[in-house]
Amino acid sequence: MVLLPAGFSLPPLPYALVLLAGGAVVGVGFARRRPPVTARHILSLTPWMALGSTLHVLYGIDGLPTVVAPFGGTAAVYLTTAILAGAGWLAVDAVRPTQVPSLLAGGGLVALLATVAVAVRAGLARGTLAPAWPAAGLLLTVALTAGGWLGLRRLRPAATATTGAVGLLALFGHTLDGVSTAIGVDVLGFGERTPLSRLILHAADTLPTAEFIGVGWLFVLVKIGVAGGVVVLFREYVDAEPTEGYALLGFVAAVGLGPGVHNLLLFTVAGG
Repeated sequence: MVLLPAGFSLPPLPYALVLLAGGAVVGVGFARRRPPVTARHILSLTPWMALGSTLHVLYGIDGLPTVVAPFGGTAAVYLTTAILAGAGWLAVDAVRPTQVPSLLAGGGLVALLATVAVAVRAGLARGTLAPAWPAAGLLLTVALTAGGWLGLRRLRPAATATTGAVGLLALFGHTLDGVSTAIGVDVLGFGERTPLSRLILHAADTLPTAEFIGVGWLFVLVKIGVAGGVVVLFREYVDAEPTEGYALLGFVAAVGLGPGVHNLLLFTVAGG
């Protein structure tokens, strides 16, 4: 279990059965309809990637109603969000297939804004709202992502041209995860729950630079480097099998974006 993040747990059996049934229904629906998967479809899932993170923040601060709270737990929230997004995708595809990207993104954005508003309201009520460092982290992420993407365009133009906005999303998501983790560890005093991330931070702590600039910088560099490498490696895959390539690259983006959004929102509403 050392590969799992701290706090990882399965939901109570009734909730687990609901999630398994919902996942099975959505999976069968996709297998039967086989809707097209393009870069626009993957990008339309961006709000849903962030929604899972905001639901988990609400779970952590006891902001979800008791009856649905287990769906926001560490293990359950991923499947919960996937079922909601997948069901929405199938529903729109059944009635307005040409408008799936715009309607799916719109629905996800409405849900995301609603959950963020609930979390911010909770932070205000508790007197723990502290948006300064999260805002700075977001700005730094944008700057680093822009620099990293320009570097990739110069060194590997075919990779950036082929993966396009989905590749950029993957780079942004992992940069956000790295920057937010660095701020949480070095500035706000939060811990890191993922074992592999803790290993990187521990390695940075053994370097002479730890006393002067902290330990998060190494994690940021690793995340940017890995994300950039993935974009390069996915060029041929996306070019040869765009459906599978975009889907998997979107998953890579979600693995970074989800934790990054979670960190920023948690720091914002829980203070530091």
